[in-house]
Amino acid sequence: MTPSEAAEIEAKKTYAAFIKYSKTAVYWILAILILLAFFDFGVDNKTGSQYNGKVYSPMNMGVNK
Repeated sequence: MTPSEAAEIEAKKTYAAFIKYSKTAVYWILAILILLAFFDFGVDNKTGSQYNGKVYSPMNMGVNK
């Protein structure tokens, strides 16, 4: 076997392993994102930023001075 044939065989094995690893990584990332989206990315709906329009309503809009 010539060195170029050996290099080609090794390159094909390496490429196949890279594709397999890449697919596995993408599947794990998608699975984690779907799981996070299912649980609303960890957001607690009972607390946090609760906008209250009465507290922050603009009182001086349309007033001519």
